[in-house]
Amino acid sequence: MHDQQTQSVHRVEFPVDWPPGHVACHLLGGAEPVLVDAGIPTAPEQETPADERLESTLARAGYDLADVEHLVLTHPHVDHIGQVQTVLDAGDPTVYAPASVRERFAQDATALGDRVRENAAAAGITGDALDDEVESAVESLERNRRLLAPEAVDEWLTPGEASFGPVSGTAIHTPGHQADHLAYLLEHDDQTLLFSGDTVMEPFRAVVIHDGMDDGYTEAFEAAFTALDRLEPHDPDRVFSGHGKPHEQFGEILDRDRRRLHKRLDAIEDLVDDGFETMPEVAAELARGRKPRYMYAETMSGLAHLEQTDRVETELVDGVRRYA
Repeated sequence: MHDQQTQSVHRVEFPVDWPPGHVACHLLGGAEPVLVDAGIPTAPEQETPADERLESTLARAGYDLADVEHLVLTHPHVDHIGQVQTVLDAGDPTVYAPASVRERFAQDATALGDRVRENAAAAGITGDALDDEVESAVESLERNRRLLAPEAVDEWLTPGEASFGPVSGTAIHTPGHQADHLAYLLEHDDQTLLFSGDTVMEPFRAVVIHDGMDDGYTEAFEAAFTALDRLEPHDPDRVFSGHGKPHEQFGEILDRDRRRLHKRLDAIEDLVDDGFETMPEVAAELARGRKPRYMYAETMSGLAHLEQTDRVETELVDGVRRYA
């Protein structure tokens, strides 16, 4: 079918139940089609299974799923690797993933759970909530390495020059949202296109998850700032992100995200100054009525960054970090 296909970028959206309501992957057309990311697993309540949505959207663009020659992954979050096996079952693509994912997936799940329990308990999470955080971390590791089986990856990518058949460009390490995250700056159809995953998104700044509650949480905000610094020298014509529509506001959104990271740190510092002493207390205030759990990783990371930069002080009281 390749001879009839154009060189354009085709977008596949999958509905999700968090803003902005979708996650997307993108197919670069041509003689050797390149699929960047692979959508979500099918949930029981979905009206249209995710694999059918992927296949039908590509078919409308003139492609069979078997046409995919290169499958390129930005990071190992469930909404970006959910249909890897579907793509593999349909054809024989070369699969590419960030090299550091291999080490992440090789770690012992029990040891990960122990580290998360220690870090979360020191952050002030207790009881069933503590057990939930440990269980979530372990389940995420086991699920994600099932969805993206390491033995299915053909090339483990490091930052720098990258090529996917006739498509060439640069892989840029952009951590913060996720520690292994790579964005891909590719030359396609005489344009420079950035496939940014969960960075440089038009609707909002990506939440700082980085390493969750594993030990890397202490580096998360610094990593997020570093990612923006690495992207800044580039000048893509268009950005295709995992959430939100394609856009041409690259520089403006970099500036916005940097401002919003600083704003989050300022808000956390202000709450500590107002007497909120523990991470769960701060997270509950930041959540503004939503479930504070979804703010835990970013709040932990923000407090760690503020401590490292001497903006807050901390002491361990009965095994729990208290900030002032």
